Amino acid sequence: MKNGVVIVGAGHAGVQAAASLREDGYDGPVILVGDENELPYHKPPLSKTFIKDAEAKPQPLRGEAFYTGSAIDYRPGVRIDRIDAGRRSLEISGGGALAFDHLILATGSRPRTLPLPGSDLSGVLSLRSLADARLIRELSAQSDEVVILGGGFIGLEIAATLRAAGRTVTVVEAVDRLLGRAVAPVVASHVRQRLEATGVRILTGTSIARLEGENGHVVAAITSSGERLPARMVIVGIGAVPNVELAQAAGLSIANGIRVDHQMRTSVPEILAIGDAASYRHWFTGGDVRLESVQNATDQARLAARTISGHADAYSAVPWFWSDIGDMKLQMVGLTAGGDSHVVLGDLPDNKFSIYHYAGDRLLGIESVNRPGDHMLGRKMLGAGFSPTPETVAMGPEGLKAALAAFQQNEPTRAAG
Repeated sequence: MKNGVVIVGAGHAGVQAAASLREDGYDGPVILVGDENELPYHKPPLSKTFIKDAEAKPQPLRGEAFYTGSAIDYRPGVRIDRIDAGRRSLEISGGGALAFDHLILATGSRPRTLPLPGSDLSGVLSLRSLADARLIRELSAQSDEVVILGGGFIGLEIAATLRAAGRTVTVVEAVDRLLGRAVAPVVASHVRQRLEATGVRILTGTSIARLEGENGHVVAAITSSGERLPARMVIVGIGAVPNVELAQAAGLSIANGIRVDHQMRTSVPEILAIGDAASYRHWFTGGDVRLESVQNATDQARLAARTISGHADAYSAVPWFWSDIGDMKLQMVGLTAGGDSHVVLGDLPDNKFSIYHYAGDRLLGIESVNRPGDHMLGRKMLGAGFSPTPETVAMGPEGLKAALAAFQQNEPTRAAG
């Protein structure tokens, strides 16, 4: 093992993989390659505190001393053109090669592009990187009117942030509600009401026909019905696509992402994939998923490191997510697709409630707004394989805690990973 591990992608997944390799005692070379000329940073703040505060700095995932102190060879500003799986080698853009014994692909995802006339105008932006956030912050200081295309988490986080900063904000969503399949309709409706109460205009069931510009800069978005929405900045948040091109060209199996097994191995065992770009059969639902979350990225990174270090663990982390939209902290645990009933705990008018989703008598997941205790308890319950009855949920947190404790005394606890 002379060439060690090369990690392509220096986001949450890639940095955690490098750290976990050292934590697990791996003593071979570890090379971390990133295409940005930045110290790896936290991405969630970019849509919130960073874009509203001109003095805000990026938050490093790890200090610079971590990389040198852990003998991790971090190489910023490097792009990989090709993987030669047979020779276990990477071709570097601009020349040179990088050999590996194991390769971890943490290539992430990128914003879905907008196939509209005018999408190439100045002032039309997406948010995925620190450079993007800097552009949005700079332009928002000069833009009184902003149109956001897409009613998902990123779009709504930015909408709340810019509205709080005094901008006139319009959100345009093509389908008939916000947050698509991400949350239950009752949660989506609550989010909409709270945002509209702050002055954010929200148009659902509305599509954009074109973007209008003057002197090369966007000045308005024109809806399919002909309404003109003035905007000096248009932010496109219509979803993301996994970065699979390197893997696909190398002959790796692709299925809505880079296909991996329960140990994060691709169809070439020496190559692993983690994070936003990885697609896998989920232990909880039995279905194929590709999850875009920090939790998924870091948990898969830890497992990939264990796989390389010789362990045979299977991926079994309980999925959880979060989003901060204005005065709402949304936290989700589990995967709720396929649910057929739900129980509400808390009070919607107080902006503090949770939705417990069931398929039959099985608890699939919990969506919480400003009830972090419910979220943390939900992670414990799903990790243990415990499905409380709706009657137990109605007893509140104390009743749930007691029921979970009783269950754990009588049943073997399932490790959450």
